[in-house]
Amino acid sequence: MNRTLFGAPLVAAGLLAAFPAAAQDAGGFFKGKTITIIAGSSAGGGLDTYGRLLGRHLSKHMPGNPNVVVQNMPGAGSLVAARYIYTKSPKDGTQMAIVLPGALLYNLLKKDIRPAYDPTKLNYVGNANSETVVCVIRKDAPIKDFKDIFAGKQLIVGGTGPGSTMVDYPNVAKAVLGANIKLIPGYKGSRQVSLAATKNEVHGACGLAWSSAKRQYQGIEDGGGLFKVLVQEDTKTHPQLQGKAPLAVDFAKTPEQKAALELMYAQGIITRPFILPPGVPADRVAVIRKAFMETMKSKELQADAEKQKTEAVATDGAFVQNLVAKIYAAPPATVAMLKKALGGK
Repeated sequence: MNRTLFGAPLVAAGLLAAFPAAAQDAGGFFKGKTITIIAGSSAGGGLDTYGRLLGRHLSKHMPGNPNVVVQNMPGAGSLVAARYIYTKSPKDGTQMAIVLPGALLYNLLKKDIRPAYDPTKLNYVGNANSETVVCVIRKDAPIKDFKDIFAGKQLIVGGTGPGSTMVDYPNVAKAVLGANIKLIPGYKGSRQVSLAATKNEVHGACGLAWSSAKRQYQGIEDGGGLFKVLVQEDTKTHPQLQGKAPLAVDFAKTPEQKAALELMYAQGIITRPFILPPGVPADRVAVIRKAFMETMKSKELQADAEKQKTEAVATDGAFVQNLVAKIYAAPPATVAMLKKALGGK
């Protein structure tokens, strides 16, 4: 999707190409090694799905064909995994993580006490897919249209941990737009929220990636089943949702509200980011980025993704690195409004 941030087009940076000598050195280093991909979510969630998708195919595209394993490290909306990669992970390229975008924006938008890492100093391997984020609700919920939550009706949604999109997105809709949303956080993962919605404990979920919604809410893609998409929490309509659900940003009443939502929804461009710690040698970062893109574009991975009903349109690490820098350079007034909405000071 062609995206913009604060009105300016984002142009993907060119893929960093490794010199043959660097590839040869990396091949010698990675041969016989194991690369661990840490998924910052519980098993069965979106991060876990993409981590394992990459993990099944990465080795054949890496110099030295290292073994690749995937481990789950859920907690605090991926903050635990991001903090581990930044502070404890070996700085040699043998460990990377896939985290929620909220873990990358936490320092900018949350409380003044910052976690022990700086997202602008991470090395970004790439992003496995740009996502449209949605609110999914039961068709028999009292809310029939997104505008209903501005007219006295209350939407009850389930959420996961602090810093996750399933907590942050409904909180932003409440604070910035004045949406009448009741959030029940604390579920272990997005799959647990979908089970709760199926049991009618909650009406549904907001802040959920469309790719995850299609897997977890049976029939939603073709309009069948118990659930539907209420609104797209994005600035651009997904082709599959054209004419089916409005954009939340279109409910902004002021330019300030719109700017705050655009900054929030920039996360949709990097919803599946893979990160390496600071300090990994530049030649290894370049080799891993190259292997990531080759893997994501491979026929084998794409066939695997299609089988899982998962979209996998990757962007390279240099682009993600540049985007995170742009987000952290956002206008202070916009940051302040969004930070307040998210519970920061």
